[in-house]
Amino acid sequence: MSLRDILTKLAETEEPILLNDGDQDWKAGDLLGSLSEPRLKTPAHMQPGMYIAEINDRGYLGRILYRVKAS
Repeated sequence: MSLRDILTKLAETEEPILLNDGDQDWKAGDLLGSLSEPRLKTPAHMQPGMYIAEINDRGYLGRILYRVKAS
């Protein structure tokens, strides 16, 4: 699953959450419109209620991209 897939699903279901990148809070739809194409293609995993993390080349969870916050 890509970061785009995760963000699209969140935006379509209008989940009442914000995603925090360490600097600011974002709505999923806003990230879809502002991230670069290569970033949106990043393999990722969402742990519901906790975070979205990269999946590295070996198939393991990498760094956390966004922490999930209730809005």
